Amino acid sequence: MSETWIILGATSSMARAFARRLATEGRAVLLAGRDMEELALMAEDCRLRGAPAAEAVRFDARDADSFGPILDRLGGTEGQISAAVFVGSMPPQAEIDADPALIEGVVTDSFTGPARFLQGLAPLMEARGGGTVVGVGSVAGDRGRIGNYVYGAAKAGFHTYLSGLRNRLTRAGGHVVTVKPGFTDTAMTWGIEGMFLVAKPEAVADDIWRAVEKRRNVIYTPRFWRWIMAVIRSIPEPIFKKLSI
Repeated sequence: MSETWIILGATSSMARAFARRLATEGRAVLLAGRDMEELALMAEDCRLRGAPAAEAVRFDARDADSFGPILDRLGGTEGQISAAVFVGSMPPQAEIDADPALIEGVVTDSFTGPARFLQGLAPLMEARGGGTVVGVGSVAGDRGRIGNYVYGAAKAGFHTYLSGLRNRLTRAGGHVVTVKPGFTDTAMTWGIEGMFLVAKPEAVADDIWRAVEKRRNVIYTPRFWRWIMAVIRSIPEPIFKKLSI
């Protein structure tokens, strides 16, 4: 059966790598974001790599009016529909502390915008009896840390949303994979001090594709972040309050 993937936030480095992987696997892709010129170039690249169809579409997590045309476009496709969500924003916590109005944008980009789109997509997936949602969260959502607790809170909310969506879509033959990357070489992490064990986007994309094929529920990528975060979650609160992590 044919399959079309919608990739939200397609110009991010992780999304680019995943789009290339989908193309080599022979999947059609809709590349969604705000930079239409760059998305058009990506679409051409995906076609050259083997995608039977690749198209650029406008998406802005903060503009719900951009959702409807994409959902209509997906409704006109044949076969299964799948989605990968790479959308998010992470201003420095110090900037948010100085201007709390930034919180709304972070939450919309990283949680409520994508969730609202997926709520519109879910009935289409249910009607076709399958498909996969890949929701890219973050290890930052596992525990609130002083360095990025607003972003972490938004991703924690997204993780919980994905868990509920997984429960829903499973009943119709679909599946949801929650992805929790650690430090990855992306524009979001450029220039941040204290980075270590930074993963390449291509390695993350490979991990995501394996999770899709195996219908995994939740993955950490690279895998060792599962153990790092298990340690961080286990630190007693009286001690954790004194740490700058």
